[in-house]
Amino acid sequence: MNDGKAAAELVAALNEALAERITSVYRSLVQINNGRGTGAGTIWHADGLIITNAHVIHRQQKLNVTLQEGENYEATVIAYDEQRDLAALAVDAYDLPTIEVGDSKHLKAGEWVTAIGHPWGVQGAITSGVIIGTGSELPEMNQMQPGREWIALSLHMRPGHSGGPVVNSSGQLVGINTMITGPDVGFAIPAHVVKTFLKETLGTASSAIAS
Repeated sequence: MNDGKAAAELVAALNEALAERITSVYRSLVQINNGRGTGAGTIWHADGLIITNAHVIHRQQKLNVTLQEGENYEATVIAYDEQRDLAALAVDAYDLPTIEVGDSKHLKAGEWVTAIGHPWGVQGAITSGVIIGTGSELPEMNQMQPGREWIALSLHMRPGHSGGPVVNSSGQLVGINTMITGPDVGFAIPAHVVKTFLKETLGTASSAIAS
């Protein structure tokens, strides 16, 4: 009985800790309206820098970003890379909540992760699972887009998660949702690839925001 009670208390404590971390992450999730539909985005820097997928904005220049507390901002596209499926947006806002960026270069299969977005229009829905694998040699994706780095995820990602954050068990940002290839298989762009994208597209002045 004591062992069972201790186990239940441990699970309850773990659930509470995870819930607190996800609540904090929620604040950095945004909704992006491109005039044709909506998708998700992730606040990368407190001074109005938002990361999303290139396919979320559909090359549209008139974009609207809604924060979790309901504030709306017009957004400007400041960087775009269709091959890496990344886009950077700027909004005229400051002191925005961000997510601590974690180490995406040394992720391992089996690590617990959570993806957040707006699947099928459901606001701030989460899905959790484990990492299947990482890198540029994943068999399925290497045939489609060789040389690109990925995080393969075993979780229930759906349309509308695109552009939202993938966080590890510590609540650190390790990737940006990008696509699904099966009922319970999704892919994310590693956070270190996002850093490279920002440095290459925004220049040396972006070193601070890309770190």
